[in-house]
Amino acid sequence: MSGHDPLAVSRLHPRGSFAIGDHGVPAGREEVWRFTPTGKLADFFDAGLERVIVPTQVRGESRTAGAVRRVGEAPRGSALIPVDRPAAIAAAVGEAAYYRFDSPVAEPTYVDITGAGAGRAGVSHVIIEAMPGARAMVCLTHSGAGRHIGNVEIIVGAGAELTVVSLQDWDDTSVHLGQHEAVVGDGARLTHAVVSLGGELVRLQVNVSYAGPGGSAELFGVSFAGAGQHLEHRLFIDHNEPRTFSRADYRAGLNGAKARSVWVGDVLIRPGATGTDTYESSRNLILGDGCRADAVPNLEIETGEIVGAGHAATTGRLDDEQLFYLMSRGIAPDEAHRLVLRGFFTAILARLGWAGLEATVMKRIDVALAGKENWT
Repeated sequence: MSGHDPLAVSRLHPRGSFAIGDHGVPAGREEVWRFTPTGKLADFFDAGLERVIVPTQVRGESRTAGAVRRVGEAPRGSALIPVDRPAAIAAAVGEAAYYRFDSPVAEPTYVDITGAGAGRAGVSHVIIEAMPGARAMVCLTHSGAGRHIGNVEIIVGAGAELTVVSLQDWDDTSVHLGQHEAVVGDGARLTHAVVSLGGELVRLQVNVSYAGPGGSAELFGVSFAGAGQHLEHRLFIDHNEPRTFSRADYRAGLNGAKARSVWVGDVLIRPGATGTDTYESSRNLILGDGCRADAVPNLEIETGEIVGAGHAATTGRLDDEQLFYLMSRGIAPDEAHRLVLRGFFTAILARLGWAGLEATVMKRIDVALAGKENWT
């Protein structure tokens, strides 16, 4: 099931292809690579490099009736067509892990992906499918060390509801590039979130298209970049069916010298996508000196018969009035900063309706803030 047509794409989004040769080695000047330190990624563009197929491990209620796991059953390419060279390389290596949900499953399923090891090249390919009428929540957790390429295909059948969270909690030296491709069926609902906390460099491309009218997609992002980290998230939402809905809300905190956050959001509304309702936003909090946040929202609207379309992007420091309010009530400055930042991220995490995940992420952020001094 795929509503994505690689031959009719946004002018800001590359044409998809499984052929590695169709994707040149980036020089860093291309529009889709200009924010990325490509000089650190030569091995990710090497099609001849031997790569380890990283297995997936399941936790949670995946054995509940209605949840089925099979390996290699769904053909790769059910939703995903690679849009860059690393994704094409990953698509050509190994088999896919397939997780299918046939009926509503109340408890979340966790899929753990551990790096191949320090300095080692690894790949993973995961397919998550919610059959018509099913409901499920899946969290992909990435941890350990490695230089990882991860492809994720998400298929949401007609009337299904699926939440997929990708948590990047890598070791400090790890690098993770990946493409997530989602196809949302008639009247279906997808909630997709990326939470990037660990790793020297993380770059994820998230694409959404629709396989029928009335589909809904909500895309969230939470990231916290420390000194020397580069966290980059790119979106492409292809409104290719009528009466479709999308919301994107990404938030980043940055702290430390050369901490870098990049967000690029592209939304295409095709001529036949009448009744579209879309809005995208990026908000960035700078916690100290030496940080940089880039936020680039784009809209391509090819029909005037829409409900609404808009975008926003902001970058700034913590609100002095909020800090003053807390400190005037006896809260120490460091704790006041943490409370404001927690509220900034909780506004996103709470919308996932996943209390356990919210607690895990906030605990991880608290650890990252524990040694912060000289707030500015």
